[in-house]
Amino acid sequence: MSLFLIAGTITAGVALRLLPLGLPPPVTKHGGSLLWAAMVYWIVSTVRPRWPRPATTLVACAVTTGIELSQLLHWPPLDAFRRTPVGALLLGRVFAATDLAVYAFAVVIASQLDNHLRPKQRTG
Repeated sequence: MSLFLIAGTITAGVALRLLPLGLPPPVTKHGGSLLWAAMVYWIVSTVRPRWPRPATTLVACAVTTGIELSQLLHWPPLDAFRRTPVGALLLGRVFAATDLAVYAFAVVIASQLDNHLRPKQRTG
């Protein structure tokens, strides 16, 4: 289930960002951000399947926040990686404070979805 969630989220996010779907730019930008943060949650929940959901949610929020804040750091090799398509998709390019709220919202939604999809997998 976890690998399906990760792969499906990545596929949807890449399609949203890279395919000419004719969507308004805010939908593409924030939709991609929502899916990216959900993907981070799925990865954390896969790596640590026995963690309680609140811990998984907090770690996913910390990871997404850390990556967004890293965009304030300008180190030539890191900036060069961010200019590549993979770097832009993984790390983003430009810091936006609004992304922090978008990521937190997406992680909470992914956690709630996880609660419905895998209710008996975690015991704490």
